[in-house]
Formats: sequence, C-alpha cells, structure tokens
Amino acid sequence: MASTRLDPIDRKILAELQADGRMTNVELAKRVGISAPPCLRRVRTLEESGYIKGYHAEVDAKELGFEVQVFAMVGLASQAESDLSTFEAKCKSWPLVRECHMLNGEVDFILKCVAPDLSSFQSFLTGELLTTPNVASVKTSLVIRGEKDEPGVPFDVLEARLAKDA
Repeated sequence: MASTRLDPIDRKILAELQADGRMTNVELAKRVGISAPPCLRRVRTLEESGYIKGYHAEVDAKELGFEVQVFAMVGLASQAESDLSTFEAKCKSWPLVRECHMLNGEVDFILKCVAPDLSSFQSFLTGELLTTPNVASVKTSLVIRGEKDEPGVPFDVLEARLAKDA
C-alpha cells in the first residue's frame, strides 16, 4: 500500500492541504505540529513524489452559467488498447467533458460533462460524441440535483485502516 511509505505527519499534511490548499506554510506547520522549514520541505517532497498533483480553486459552475451537468455512458465498438487510447485522447480535447473514466462492465466509459444549457450539450452530443469513430452507443443521464461533491480521499478512513493493520 502506497500510503504506508508516508508517515503520519505526511498524511496529516495531505489531509490539511486537501481541505484548504490556500493556507500558508506557517499555518500548515502549526496544524500538523512541526516547524515551518521542515513542513515546507515535506510539502515539496510530496509534490515531487506525485502525492500532490496541483492546487485548484473550486469554482461554482452554476454561478458561472453552466446550468447543465450530464453523465454520458459510452460503449465502444472495439476495446483494443489503441482504440481506448484514441477515445481517451479525444475526450481530453472536448472542453465540456470534465471527467473521463474507463469502466468495467457493460459501459466502457463514463463522462462527466457540463454545459451552459441543454442545447449546447445536445450540439456536443450529436455533433461530436456520437460521430466519433468507434463510439457504438451513448446513454445520457441529466443531473437533477447534486448533494455531495467531495474531491480527494477520506483520510479518516485511511488512518483507521492503518491503525487496524498496525
């Protein structure tokens, strides 16, 4: 398990930054119980090791005019690795596609899409997604309401598991 390479202070740093990536190093050091210089070194090491992939602002899509959120379940005609990679590359080029996940089972991919309105999404669906080579089927589900949207991982579950395994 990758998390066993991290000590409790590293995991606490990650949990704190996941909750608030804007805090100063001094505040972070105080929260994790170490001084600022070693805290900064640890953060840099976590960044260089790939545990921290970036820092982002959480924006309100609806406030910005993106009223529509849709999940699209995509079935491909061929699941050869080259065809999967080609489809994933195409997904990266579509601005309305915010997430793309390959799945096990009946559906090959699920895409999380946002659009300003239904007609914009429909234009993307009929003009881009459905006309993409190798796309055999698309089923869409319009999000009516979102109750929970928490990025990251549940560090409390990780800590409980590590304590149990110790």
